Amino acid sequence: MPSDQTQIFAIFAVLFVLLVWGRIRYDLVAFGALVVAAGLGLVPSDQVFSGFGHSAVAIIALVLIVSRGLIGSGAIELLAARLLDAERPLPLHIAIMAFVGAGLSAIINNVAALAILMPLDVETAAKAKRAVSLTLMPLSFATILGGMITLIGTPPNIVISEYRQDALGTPFAMFDFAPVGLSVAIAGIAFVSLVGWRLLPSREGAVEQEAAFAEGRYVAELRVGEKASDRTVTVGDLFPLADEHDLHILGLVRGGRRKSGFAAREEIRASDFIVVEGEPKSIEAFMGKAVLEFSGSEKHEGGVASGGLTLTEAIVPDGARIAGRTARDLKLLYLHSVTLLGVSRSGRRFLDRVQLLRVKPGDVLLLLGTPERNAAAAAWLGVLPLEGRQTQVVQRSKAGLSIGIFLLAIALAAFGVSSLPFALSAAVIGFVGVGLVSGREVYDSIEWKVIVLLASLIPLAAAFEASGGADLIASQILGVTDGFPPWVSLLVLMVVTMTLSDFLNNVATTLIAAPIALGLATATGTNPDAWLMAVAVAASCAFLTPIGHKNNTIILGPGGYHFGDYWRIGLPLEMLVVAIAMPAILVFWPL
Repeated sequence: MPSDQTQIFAIFAVLFVLLVWGRIRYDLVAFGALVVAAGLGLVPSDQVFSGFGHSAVAIIALVLIVSRGLIGSGAIELLAARLLDAERPLPLHIAIMAFVGAGLSAIINNVAALAILMPLDVETAAKAKRAVSLTLMPLSFATILGGMITLIGTPPNIVISEYRQDALGTPFAMFDFAPVGLSVAIAGIAFVSLVGWRLLPSREGAVEQEAAFAEGRYVAELRVGEKASDRTVTVGDLFPLADEHDLHILGLVRGGRRKSGFAAREEIRASDFIVVEGEPKSIEAFMGKAVLEFSGSEKHEGGVASGGLTLTEAIVPDGARIAGRTARDLKLLYLHSVTLLGVSRSGRRFLDRVQLLRVKPGDVLLLLGTPERNAAAAAWLGVLPLEGRQTQVVQRSKAGLSIGIFLLAIALAAFGVSSLPFALSAAVIGFVGVGLVSGREVYDSIEWKVIVLLASLIPLAAAFEASGGADLIASQILGVTDGFPPWVSLLVLMVVTMTLSDFLNNVATTLIAAPIALGLATATGTNPDAWLMAVAVAASCAFLTPIGHKNNTIILGPGGYHFGDYWRIGLPLEMLVVAIAMPAILVFWPL
């Protein structure tokens, strides 16, 4: 019968092939490998599910929830939007977006940072009339680089920190990654801003190709609440803000009637309605910044400031319950606590009140409510929600509160007052308590496939180490570099880890490479922290393929990229990362 070492190598070989093949979900592949290893006795029966209770799994889940809360408060959107200008020279635009992306990735999950900035970058490219392919890849790479700066910026750092605690007794602290990570991030951002974008093709992306259908322009009514009416404001005073969001103000409704003629000089009053036309995201942003509300806001606890509200777009087919009827006829708000905020009618405007408009087949409705209520209302109305066409309602009034809660949690962990999992848990409870994250969003925020992947690989990695597999690979690296100083073995480890990360999930790469790094440190009698830091950097830097990092996958379609495009900028960037990281590690974490 094959030895345990042979069996574990065979399992990892199959795991590697299936993950690179990509036809089967990576969480199922990892969990299947865990079941096989347990069946062969390689993982003790009482350790099969130990990964689900590991602190690294908890930290990654908590970081995702905290990121959701920060995004929902508008704190990050406010910072990013102020830095955009379509008139800037392209290298300067890329540099600013890259620095913002890297900075955000250092404090929230790097996938979340890209999700926030990508629509803004696409919008800026459209206004500047340039191909978005020139800017999306530099932005993606910058968010990956920024994640290396702090403990919570990227999963490999979290995994390495927790591995250090298991192996050496203490984890890495919040900012232990900063000296090396910041050095690499600055060099990488300088490269993508000055040189990297010039290596990319100018190609139309899927976002540009589908722009005509991607967003409809809706006529909507926004209610003037008590806060907005506290100051003297005319309709005309709102025009600059409307222009900023590519929104048209069509008129004013007072006392249930739409004001005739030009209403620019009309002073807005409480309970007035501002009639606007624009895209869902523009309407949502304008509503928040102008401190406006929506029809029936009293039916939603907290109004615009209530958590978990989304705008859902749904098309009206023939035979729908609402076809030929109005939202008020059907008592949509009363029965389902869902507001019909706007209607898109093939680009044509209408003078009827939105709530009193007789809906026609082919209209697209803009429904506002919680995701569950929107779905139930859509089914009851007989309308068809458009896939991927949901816009979260941002609670901008709570931006300062969200930042305060987050910074307090980070301070508690950084100064050793509490552990990182406890501090992040407290932040999550705070976000839920103030309504920034709903109970449903706590679970929706977590990327469960990554959780299952990590929880399955932790026992497998332990079996890999226990079987002597890590020591075997470490001895092979030492054999190749025999006669050379230890830093050469460190360089080889970085290159091997980085190559694996281009084809494997970075969490999987980290769990495989970490015990090898510790074996090399033990064999050479050198500082294990230098080797673990090298793995953390290398596992995070997947720039050669669209499958090595989720951010690279996200931009593939919108940027119109081909598989080979990543090599153009990714190969020199990886070489630069090694050239900067190696001396930085040797300076800050001497062997």
